[in-house]
Amino acid sequence: MKFSRADRSRLAEWWFTVDHALIFAILLLAGAGVVLSLAASPAVALKKGFAAYHFVERHVVFSAAGVVIMLAVSLFGPSGIRRLSLVVLAGALIGLVAVYFAGDEINGARRWLSIQGHSLQPSEFAKPAFVVVSAWLLAEARRRPDMPALPIAIALLGAMVGLLVVQPDIGQTFLITLVWIAMLFVSGLAATGAVILAAIGGAGLFAAYIYFPHVASRIDRFFSPQTGDFSQGDRAIRSFVEGGFLGRGPGEGTIKTALPDAHTDYIFAVVAEEYGALACFAVLALFTFIVVRALRHAETEPEAATRLGIVGLALMFGFQALINMGVNVGLLPAKGMTLPFLSAGGSSILAISLTLGMLLALTRRRPDADRLRKPPLMPNLPSLATTSEPRS
Repeated sequence: MKFSRADRSRLAEWWFTVDHALIFAILLLAGAGVVLSLAASPAVALKKGFAAYHFVERHVVFSAAGVVIMLAVSLFGPSGIRRLSLVVLAGALIGLVAVYFAGDEINGARRWLSIQGHSLQPSEFAKPAFVVVSAWLLAEARRRPDMPALPIAIALLGAMVGLLVVQPDIGQTFLITLVWIAMLFVSGLAATGAVILAAIGGAGLFAAYIYFPHVASRIDRFFSPQTGDFSQGDRAIRSFVEGGFLGRGPGEGTIKTALPDAHTDYIFAVVAEEYGALACFAVLALFTFIVVRALRHAETEPEAATRLGIVGLALMFGFQALINMGVNVGLLPAKGMTLPFLSAGGSSILAISLTLGMLLALTRRRPDADRLRKPPLMPNLPSLATTSEPRS
């Protein structure tokens, strides 16, 4: 794609201000997801009674739609992203309420709405919108102490947590709470408040262990692996041993025939068995590059709301990937969380595309950024002319 510097169209402006390296890394990740879908999903599709490439075709369609959404959203400016987030968050909150009354129950949880034969998970779309709106509220709380932005942000967090817990979806609850606390800490508001909220979050996890049997079962199995020798987690861990450094070869893995969630929650185990530990390190490096690249933009961003939005979106993307990988390698209890862009799932792919589209939009270079640049740390230093000693 080539544009002249004299071209003043919106597309040309986008091309000269967007982070090309970030786009390339994201597209590479989306392409890897399609390739891995070919490796992992046919065996699962046949076991579920579908055509062999049922999930592959769906993955291609949703990935293509996701890339279009991501690029379209990246055309927005920061104010446009905040307005879009308000609309998406309002719709997602309505969807979360509707899930409680009319959602499809799968494996004991109500997280999906059925719309003309397609499943939609409102919580996936609520996450990026919640992060951007919370970032604006936390920035306003710091900029305008007279505005009740912090209580509103806390109330919004409470509403999100409450709607997710009743599904129940403890994994997503843990993720958004962790990201919100990180944004609170980065915002420069009371650090003690972040510590208090972290303690409350720990108490919430303990309560989840007490009151939700499936959470207790997963945690007990994690700390007593001998009781779950045939669980998905145990089989996933063995795939890393069987794959070694170079893997058994594309299509040669057997773990996908034993894991009902091989194409979703345990796609990383399929990567390990068929492509080896080196491919796993490459996937980890790709996620790390995207997160670090975004955080470098946040480091130089002068506007607080945009800076917090970048931090929140990047951390949510990175934490979700780390949690999924941690479950696959046995470092964390099972969470039921997808690996961004690699796992199958229409809602997950489209929501991650929305997340990354917002991230691309907020990290774009803006011509008016110079006027918002932070003042120097010590602006009143005397000049050299007044401090130098007189020459003899």
